[in-house]
Amino acid sequence: MIDFNRILQAEDVLLRPISREDAASFKALTREEPMWTYFTSDLSLENELDEWINSALKQLEEQSRLAFSIIDKSIGKIVGSTSFGNISRRDQRIEIGWTWLGQEYLGQGLNDQAKYLMIKHCFEDLDVERVEFKTDVLNAPARRALTRIGMVEEGILRSHTLMTHGRRRDTVFYSLLRAEWAAIKIRNAWG
Repeated sequence: MIDFNRILQAEDVLLRPISREDAASFKALTREEPMWTYFTSDLSLENELDEWINSALKQLEEQSRLAFSIIDKSIGKIVGSTSFGNISRRDQRIEIGWTWLGQEYLGQGLNDQAKYLMIKHCFEDLDVERVEFKTDVLNAPARRALTRIGMVEEGILRSHTLMTHGRRRDTVFYSLLRAEWAAIKIRNAWG
């Protein structure tokens, strides 16, 4: 179903599987603690960043999650990370998530391009029926972005995930179905 060595790219963004060598770039991008309010790890802490990288590399090796480094092609630098995970070959579904960008790269359209590449790959290359997203119910910017690009809000799972500093989050699920992809692609002027 999924090629765990796959590189995806658009005009401004390149997504490639993360490597151990990306750690220094990630460290420089993850220093600000407020970035991690809605993330399951506080990557501003070196030990949590190391654990997160080790986990992503292990899951890449096990082919259970494909973590990408997001590269801004205009500057040739890593600006964040995103992943395919929770892959169900039988059910033809995949989740896009674990996404973060360094503070200075927010609001530049890089996340939209990365999401487009990933969604397009799912429906046009991987032949999935369903692409899933989930986020913290309190993460208003992420929720607006998912709605803006056409994801359908499905529901909220209460006390679903342990977050940084011991907080439990209510998780809101979003999805896009194969039958909806063409209209979403046109509406967003993607591809």
